[in-house]
Amino acid sequence: MDSKGTQLTIAEDTRPGSTLPFTQPVLQAKRLVKTYGKVVGLDGVDLELFQGEVLAVIGDNGAGKSTLIKCLTGAEVPDTGELWLNGRRVQFRRPQDAKHFGIETVYQGLAVSPALDIASNLYLGREIRRRGFAGTVLRMMDTKLMRANAKRELDRLGISTLQDVTVAIENLSGGQRQAVAVARAAAFGSKVVILDEPTAALGVRESGQVLDLIRRLRDEGIPVILVSHNMPQVFEVADRIHIQRLGKRAAVITPTSHSMTDAVAIMTGASSG
Repeated sequence: MDSKGTQLTIAEDTRPGSTLPFTQPVLQAKRLVKTYGKVVGLDGVDLELFQGEVLAVIGDNGAGKSTLIKCLTGAEVPDTGELWLNGRRVQFRRPQDAKHFGIETVYQGLAVSPALDIASNLYLGREIRRRGFAGTVLRMMDTKLMRANAKRELDRLGISTLQDVTVAIENLSGGQRQAVAVARAAAFGSKVVILDEPTAALGVRESGQVLDLIRRLRDEGIPVILVSHNMPQVFEVADRIHIQRLGKRAAVITPTSHSMTDAVAIMTGASSG
């Protein structure tokens, strides 16, 4: 049950080849509350994210999805409640705190710089300086090393559409830009990668490429939180589905235990799960 006594289904790891139920969560939220004056954004929300899984977060507009993600990433500070990372209680006052602990987020707006090339965007805010006098005194960037590392990271993730890391972001398609943002999150998100509507502005082919990238992250053992309105994509790639309704967690289901119709019914209040 959640903090309000609502019966919830907390699913086991039912993916092919998996060993039995999940153990300790990598990231866990307990009884998160966030209010904005008289408006309740979160009302005692719990969340568990386990190693090597894709956890989708769905819900109607105003259900608290964005507020929940912001509290998990330091963009907002919950009024009450706890955050735990690998069994250790943590507190994020700003996004940099979450990044420090290995939590990377790709928001729908994409924080990429169109004028910079792919490699520079991957290392934006984390630039590598040259060794010795050139780096410490003249503060020159080690462009060659950053490009080599960027190419290796793209190859590791199987992103075949981005072969030349010297190409400016402004010359890329929407799907390619999203791939760069996800690759940056994967490169530095040692614990958790959070994706907020990553396919919202993409076509079918590019959306498929992003979903493949999400699967690769999962296969590498990196847990992913996927916030999405696209139910077919959620049911295609998610291991478990966290459903938000009216600021609360309404249920946690799986694509094998419930249908899309069931999920919509829970979201709208027609069913309790």
